[in-house]
Amino acid sequence: MLTTNEILNKVNQALVHLSFDREPAGLYDPVRYVLSLGGKRIRPVLMLMAYSLYKKDIDACMPAALGLEIYHNFTLLHDDLMDKADTRRGKPCVHKKWDDNTAILSGDSMLVLAFQMMQECPAEVLPQVMSLFTETALEIDEGQQMDMDFEKRLDVTEEEYIEMIRLKTSVLLACALALGAMQAGAKDADVECLHSFGEKIGLAFQLQDDLLDVYGDFATFGKRIGGDILENKKTFLLISALQAASPEQRAELERWIKTNPSSQKEQQEKIAAVTALYDAIGVKGMTTHRINEFFHQARMLLEQLNLPLETKQPLWEFAMSLMERKS
Repeated sequence: MLTTNEILNKVNQALVHLSFDREPAGLYDPVRYVLSLGGKRIRPVLMLMAYSLYKKDIDACMPAALGLEIYHNFTLLHDDLMDKADTRRGKPCVHKKWDDNTAILSGDSMLVLAFQMMQECPAEVLPQVMSLFTETALEIDEGQQMDMDFEKRLDVTEEEYIEMIRLKTSVLLACALALGAMQAGAKDADVECLHSFGEKIGLAFQLQDDLLDVYGDFATFGKRIGGDILENKKTFLLISALQAASPEQRAELERWIKTNPSSQKEQQEKIAAVTALYDAIGVKGMTTHRINEFFHQARMLLEQLNLPLETKQPLWEFAMSLMERKS
């Protein structure tokens, strides 16, 4: 069985050799740029690891894995545009390196390319694969809209937030695992179990992302620290802080939420003030506790999978490595 690093290397090599023999260059150069920015390639690796639980010829699953990675990067490209972000993985976002219109059109092309590559999966599972992939893509859009709607509310509950990130983030990890198992001919019960496992891992992954946005390091995180605070994103940290704050702390939080600083100095002041409130309220510990809960639930699901422990162990170790990430 290939190691996680060997699978990752195969994914990266396949992406390097991925050619787009179409014109104009102005449409496809941004696509190449986005895919060249690197990353952990979590979703294609998960798909190939799930496939390898049942079959060893992972190259047969590679087109769909690459399609999922292209789709994921398409969502990031459009997210960065909507969020008016400056950098992604420490490099200028497409709309900064080129312009907004280029980001929209090249992103649209990535979506089409993703569906095109997904259709290269084995014919006998093509209907099931495309059905799940299409449903997942719609759910991600629904999650993104919920995230946007939350920006106008101060009464977002933890339950609503968890559902939003399940749709926006978790379902794609779940889809990766389910599609890998599906293409390998796994039983429906196994496909469903891996899908649920992926959802729990995805929830923990997104909460870790929320945490890193406040407590991470720019050099490793690749994005500006405190971006969610400046955008007044209803993250798990902010929702927990609003719920657990004293009346005085809540009033202070709400005052900062209404503040839209323009200069860099004012922005840093807002980030520092909100972070200090988070520290005083203890939301870092609350978030870490919730992350651990989701990982425990994921572990229970993986144990239900009727496969030898040694076969499942690499997948669990990879999932655990996501919790230890700094970027």
